[in-house]
Formats: sequence, C-alpha cells, structure tokens
Amino acid sequence: MAKRKRSINIDKMIKEGRGQGSGSEYKPWIKIQDVPSLGRVTRLKGIKTKRQHEFLSDMERNYFYFLEFSDSVADIREQFPLLPLEDTILIAEELGLEHPKNPTTGEFIVITTDFFINIKNNNEFYEVARTIKAKDELMNRRILEKFEIERMYWKKRNIDWGIVTENEIDKIIANNISFVHAYNDITHLDCFNEINKIDLQDLVYEFIKRILDSNRGMRTICSQFDNDMSLEKGSGLSIFKYLIINKIINIDITEKIDINNIVPVSVKEESIKKVGVI
Repeated sequence: MAKRKRSINIDKMIKEGRGQGSGSEYKPWIKIQDVPSLGRVTRLKGIKTKRQHEFLSDMERNYFYFLEFSDSVADIREQFPLLPLEDTILIAEELGLEHPKNPTTGEFIVITTDFFINIKNNNEFYEVARTIKAKDELMNRRILEKFEIERMYWKKRNIDWGIVTENEIDKIIANNISFVHAYNDITHLDCFNEINKIDLQDLVYEFIKRILDSNRGMRTICSQFDNDMSLEKGSGLSIFKYLIINKIINIDITEKIDINNIVPVSVKEESIKKVGVI
C-alpha cells in the first residue's frame, strides 16, 4: 500500500510538469507551498528564464543572484529532481546507505539538487549540478550520506556536481545584485509609463553622460537629474540600477553600492549600444 501511494504522488507531480522543461517552461520539483514549515523562502522573477524561481533558503537566493549576473550561465533550474526514484534507491543500496524517507509515512522521497545549471562557454553548452549547504552542516553524517547518493547519481550521468557553502557566496556581491536585479527592464516602471522608447533612450544616454562627468555622490546626481528632466523622484536611481544589472556601466561589484557617496563608473562603447534595446 505504501509503495502504491508513493507512486501515485510522484506520478501526480510528474503530470503537473514538476522537474521538467527548461527556461521559462521549467517547473521546480519543490515549490514554496510544499514546505510551509520553512521560514526563509523567496520567489524571484528570473532575468535569464523569464519565470518565477523558488528558493528555500537565503543561501539559495544569494547563489541565484551570482548565476543571474554571470555571462556564462544560460539557464537555471532550481529544486531539480533526481529521477527516476529507483535510480537513487539502487545507489543507496550499493553504498549501504539509507535512502531519504518521509519521516511521517516512511515512504521514499525524491532527492533534489538545489541547482541544475546550463553553462555556455565558447559557443559550447554543458551542464553542472550544485547543492547549497552551510559549512557547519557538512559535519552532519546523515547529510553527507545524502550528498554521497546525490554525487553518485550525477557521476553516473557524467555531470559535474559540487557543494557550494557560504564561503563561495560573497554577501556584498549578492546584496549588490539584489539591489539592482528587479531593474533589468525599466519600461514597466510607473515613472516611465508615459515616456516613449526614443525619449527614454535619450534620458538614459543623458544620465550616463552625467555620471561619467560628475564627481558627486550618486544620490545627488540622481536627484538633480530628476529635477532637471522633470521626472518623478527615484527615476534617476532606477536608471542607475538598470545600467548596472544590464552591464551597460561597470562598477566594482565587490564593493558595497553606497549611493550616498561617489560610485566609480566606467563604460565601454560597445556596452552603450545595449541602450538601443530598451
């Protein structure tokens, strides 16, 4: 009876499209509503995938920001299932380890890898799998056993698998990307709703000129820009964020973005052309 129930549950999730597809069509195996007991969960609209991503921890969210900002990452699939279930059960048996089970029902559960990532390098694509875990938790024997099952699953598929801890996720960089992430497309912002495409491009060009020519704090530049252009308060700052997340301007992403101070900015001619796609 337990085996039959397990199959029905998994079949139901597969029919829903969980763990299938890519890009905007992918659906995570685990969604936030599936784990109501967890406190640190986040939903974010992806720039690369144009879909809503689901994260079960701050570390997962912060690592996602790194992936979003990386030019080599083509697709990001989170909460990726290790299917078929029979494969991980067999691996556990071969290793002499206990396969993860539902603590309430005792049924085998589908193991998931936090991120399954498509990488583009020199016009070639390959995939890697990454699991996110706090360094201190790697001292837990049971967690390491689960990871060994996970590692062997990916090894059998010739997929590079690794563990990412807080040591590899710089919080300053993650916070900086978080600060600008939602501004990839500024055409939908209320402050620019009544401005046509050409005029908006001209505003962006003018803003770039000002930040390159000025040695004042970024907040001051933005406020003066809003006043001079008769824009809503915050419009200039929105353009500043747009320029960073689209890499039209370059800043030191490893240093905390402090708009109250001078933010050193550089720009390449080829990057300016990106403004034309607004």
